[in-house]
Amino acid sequence: VAMSRGALAESTTFQRTVAGAEANVAVGLARLGRSVAYVGRVGGDAFGAVIVRRLRGEGVDVSHLVVDEDAPTGLMIRELRDLVPASVIYHRAGSAASRSGAADVEAASDLFRGARWLHLTGITPALSPAAADATSRAIELARGADATVSLDLNIRRRLWSEAQAAPVLRALAARSDVVLGGLDEVAVVAGLASTLEDGGGVDPVRAGAAFLGGVTDRVVVKLGAAGSLECRADGTVTRSPGLPITQPVDPVGAGDAFTAGYIALTLEGAATAEVLRAANAAGAAAVVTVGDMAGLPTRRELAAMLAPPGGPDTIR
Repeated sequence: VAMSRGALAESTTFQRTVAGAEANVAVGLARLGRSVAYVGRVGGDAFGAVIVRRLRGEGVDVSHLVVDEDAPTGLMIRELRDLVPASVIYHRAGSAASRSGAADVEAASDLFRGARWLHLTGITPALSPAAADATSRAIELARGADATVSLDLNIRRRLWSEAQAAPVLRALAARSDVVLGGLDEVAVVAGLASTLEDGGGVDPVRAGAAFLGGVTDRVVVKLGAAGSLECRADGTVTRSPGLPITQPVDPVGAGDAFTAGYIALTLEGAATAEVLRAANAAGAAAVVTVGDMAGLPTRRELAAMLAPPGGPDTIR
């Protein structure tokens, strides 16, 4: 990540961070006190070693994180911008992660016994046919273990087009219990892309409802500064406002922090309104730091953010 704000072509100094949607969620859950295991691949290089050490150091089980000696670790280079979206350069073609397959998941089948939740993203099936097979097999094992399955749509338009992504992600959504995504992602996969192309706004409840009716049980729409909402198959809609951020630093990773908060509080049996409020707070915490993981809150930090001003848990 560039250390100075502005165009990437003008940046000369960079900070190395560990990133990746699934890894961000894993670390976010671990910091919130959950027991987490990560299944995937990194390259047999220094960057892969950094990832393994970081995840292990955060308390994530990496016993089934394969070190692939024949492929590199994926690399992303991005700028920091204020007025326009940040530019990103990917070096991930042929990466170790793209070589993940159903056999890797099968080798980790012991992890699924007793597991309560499987979290997936729409990035993995876009990497390669083998990685798509890994996603499918993971869902099968989770179903066999009676675990909840969540899917964060995470459409990466550098990896595939919206037209390619939509049917694949909709099929995965039909096999998931909870679907999460930004409003534009939910709209695209729900078949409302034409509304976006016409420049019209999409009502988040309409977008969420388009997923229901037998497709999935819950749809969570991330609305950034506006907060979030959850739509359920029984027609229940719960909204939660966002936390005001006076000095945002870097928005990347906020959605993953939100997801970690959502899963953690749901596993604790919290009410939907409380779940969304905590998830919004976790997302807000990520926005005020550079890098995907630096701002992921601990349970104590999250409680402090949610406490009334001046309350006993407030950090001063």
